[in-house]
Amino acid sequence: MTTTEPVTEVDARFGDEGVGPTPWAEGRRVLETAGQYWVSTVRADGRPHVAPLVGVWLEGAMYFATGPDEQKARNVASNPQVVLTTGTNDYAHGLDVVVEGQAVRVTDDAHLRRVADAYLAKYGAVWHFDVVEGTFRHNPESVRADEIGPALVFRVAPTKVLGFGKGPFSQTRWRFTG
Repeated sequence: MTTTEPVTEVDARFGDEGVGPTPWAEGRRVLETAGQYWVSTVRADGRPHVAPLVGVWLEGAMYFATGPDEQKARNVASNPQVVLTTGTNDYAHGLDVVVEGQAVRVTDDAHLRRVADAYLAKYGAVWHFDVVEGTFRHNPESVRADEIGPALVFRVAPTKVLGFGKGPFSQTRWRFTG
């Protein structure tokens, strides 16, 4: 488990003069409210893989789900180190956030129910999951549920988070210990 409040540092080499660090509360807000994230994993042969997905920030960590046969699940099985990114496509405004950590599969049904509730609260009924034997299953009434098998759920407790402020420009590092 990581600490609640990270050590915050600014790297003045990559920002406008005199700009201080972005507060962790702002970085966490971006993680909590983003609609889409990108996960970067590494294939067994060393090639990178990047894919968009939905996710939730809950209890100090990022969560994402994927089918057991999807490339990102196969990659995490051989190398659990991942990077999750989110932010804006605007060059001069906003905050981009990069989360580094290890993807650990969650199989405890009570824990998965909390994560499923967070998905439902954030995204609505289209991302409603039932918890069945340590996996997520799409609700039978959701779109394409009959075509979608179980989903594995991963928790990424951050070891380091980077915040790239734009307008003014800054680079903040939040380091987590645990």
